[in-house]
Amino acid sequence: MSKVKLNLIAAACENMGIGINGDLPWRLKNEMAYFTRMTTNVQDKNKVNAVIMGRRTWDSIPPKYSPLQDRLNIVLTRKVEAIREKVPEGVIVLSGIDEAIEYIEEHKNIESAWVIGGSSIYKLGMDHANCDKIYLTEIQKTYESDTFFPDIDKDKFKLITEDNVPTERQTENRIDYFFRIYKKVC
Repeated sequence: MSKVKLNLIAAACENMGIGINGDLPWRLKNEMAYFTRMTTNVQDKNKVNAVIMGRRTWDSIPPKYSPLQDRLNIVLTRKVEAIREKVPEGVIVLSGIDEAIEYIEEHKNIESAWVIGGSSIYKLGMDHANCDKIYLTEIQKTYESDTFFPDIDKDKFKLITEDNVPTERQTENRIDYFFRIYKKVC
């Protein structure tokens, strides 16, 4: 069995919306800093983390942040060759999540793997045997959205806490949210 554990990380509002028109429905600087910290931090300073995303998520990253710094960016698409020509050097373009896991396993300088979107890639990650945890920021408000986080099966995932993730209510721009972690139990 493969040793790469997939972590999913997302922010979703009350209707599980995660995006609209290729953008986030909200602006939460501290929540974005949490995303960056979680997907960037490594225990072994000689390693980096991989972020796995679909092509539309890749396209939604503002140019000044693209590719995401200090992380190996892996873009999943059915049109590998066409996209490979358009991404900066160092960005890996693959056809599926199994190929991403295989790539990560072959490169010993990668510490952990984070699935960062969009909807269909989250669903693939969540359903994959290698899925370990879902780091979900639960925004206590509803936003108009056209992209949604998949339903979390509470029989397969249990709410846990970790020392490095605050459990208390966060408030920013008059928006309340909680950092939640769901661990796969079966």
